[in-house]
Amino acid sequence: MGADLKERYAQALADPPVAPPATSLSSLVLGLVKPYWTWLAIIFLAMLAETGMSLATPWPLKVIIDNVIGNEPLPHWLLWVEDLPLGRHNMELAAVAASAMVLFNALGGLASYTNNYFTESVAQYVANDLRRRMYHHLLRLSLSYYDTHQVGKLLSTITSDVSTIQDFASETLLNILIDALTIIGILSLMFYLNWDFTLMAVSVSPFILLFIIRFKKAVKAATHEVRKDQAEMVAVLQQGLESIRAINAYGRQDLEEDRLKQVSLETVEAALRARKIKSIVSPVVTILVSFCTAFVLWRGASLVLAGVMTIGALTVFLSYLSKFFSPIKDLAKMTTNIAQAMVALERIQQILETDIIIHQKPNARNPGKLKGNIVFENVTFSYADNLPVLHNISLLIQAGQHVGICGPTGSGKSTIASLIPRFYDPDAGRILIDGTDVRDFTLEGLRMQIGFVLQETVLIYGSIQENIAYGRPEATAAEIIEAAKRANAHDFICRFPKGYHTLVGERGMTLSGGERQRIGIARAIVRNSPILILDEPTASLDTEAERSVLEALENLMRGRTVITITHRLRTICHADKIFVIREGVVAEEGTHEELLQAGKLYSELYQLQDRKAVTINGSPHDTRVKP
Repeated sequence: MGADLKERYAQALADPPVAPPATSLSSLVLGLVKPYWTWLAIIFLAMLAETGMSLATPWPLKVIIDNVIGNEPLPHWLLWVEDLPLGRHNMELAAVAASAMVLFNALGGLASYTNNYFTESVAQYVANDLRRRMYHHLLRLSLSYYDTHQVGKLLSTITSDVSTIQDFASETLLNILIDALTIIGILSLMFYLNWDFTLMAVSVSPFILLFIIRFKKAVKAATHEVRKDQAEMVAVLQQGLESIRAINAYGRQDLEEDRLKQVSLETVEAALRARKIKSIVSPVVTILVSFCTAFVLWRGASLVLAGVMTIGALTVFLSYLSKFFSPIKDLAKMTTNIAQAMVALERIQQILETDIIIHQKPNARNPGKLKGNIVFENVTFSYADNLPVLHNISLLIQAGQHVGICGPTGSGKSTIASLIPRFYDPDAGRILIDGTDVRDFTLEGLRMQIGFVLQETVLIYGSIQENIAYGRPEATAAEIIEAAKRANAHDFICRFPKGYHTLVGERGMTLSGGERQRIGIARAIVRNSPILILDEPTASLDTEAERSVLEALENLMRGRTVITITHRLRTICHADKIFVIREGVVAEEGTHEELLQAGKLYSELYQLQDRKAVTINGSPHDTRVKP
């Protein structure tokens, strides 16, 4: 048992299971439990043993009542007891019956322990597989999926819904299976005791089951509404906590509290509506069962008085009848859990079946070390249908060139940069690097050849060293320190008491904007990619921070193909070529001097910014990035 668990633990640490999309809920469930068929077999055998012991428990009482107290002859299948050295004395027979009851309960307890342990193990590992499979899938979805879906709702599914499945597998499902086996065994024994009496006693069962089945749809619909509102509430909470600085800055705490109040009340009302529906099931079933039990008491008493049935047989029959209806009552109560599990599975399946994925060709190859020649051939792209952002764009960027891309807000500048690493795929046209369509490369291999410094560097919760090495975890400490020095980050890092081991807050909020950017530049230096994309790297920085970042960028850009996207035109004055994008097309291209002489859009934008430039000691502050 221990070796099996260690093997499963080792498998759990391996790569997440990547299964083909499930076409139905049943195939999804079967795919999840298939790796654990050995444990399922153990669970099934333990269930059989537990059910058998449960069915055997009332018989020692029957022996006591009929054969010890009532002096009735032993049934033929118990005649072997007379051959025991204890003899036929009533007290010895009572001792055998009492010992049998202890033995049955002990074996039942052992089987129950095995049941619960292995069922919980399966539930935990299935939940682990499901979480990792969902996260694996979510990490590989196109960014267009996240443009239209709230992260809070996804978090709700990957946590709450997976927990619901885990709880169902570890508790409810086990009870359902045990109850099913118990019903089969009890019916068999009740028919053995008195078949016509059994038929009358359980005749109400089909009506109860029909009621439960018909009621299940209403419970499921109500549960769906509850989970939807709960996911909405998580989304509101997540957005509020992530925006806590903006909320405090604008004093909008009351507004955010009102938003939570509204969605929270909707969740409460949905939960109460669901509870109102669910609460009807149990009392109705209890009343129907009481009618059946009352009939058995009345009819059983008449049979005992007529000498057709013994008191012990009636006692066992009543015990079995109680055990028979107990699973049916449990099933009625578990309707809620079943509905919750079905809803959770549907929500999980909805994510796993999402096909907004950047597909990788089966024969895609690793690009190796690229030179950095980039070509856009008649590229058209849109985020939404019939609303193109780029129209038939064609660009040529030679290896080692520094290219600037500028234009008005919303013209499509950042979209061009997003297409190179295949964050999105174009609707038409193609993008080539070193003469090869980027779709012929593996995604991982392609993106390893591209470094990024974005407008806002996002840092993970961890040490500065871990953040710098995020793009290349195998980087040595010496490489990390050298990268930090080239990024003008080493000095401020060393001022922290723990240096490179200093923990940064969530999203790096414990650092200034300039410090975060310089760590982002160090991260790009460590990655050492031949292609570098700078997307508004200084847009949110003050003058002093911008100066330090620009110096670091000069160190980073040497010997690489660099694409700088910016609205600060002075940062691309020394670029080898500048593309001016307007309304999704290339409006102009050329060097800084050529575009100024042309006197068109670029010249207008530059002169406008030049007039507004911040002056230091009476002269314009130089924010140009030199090659």
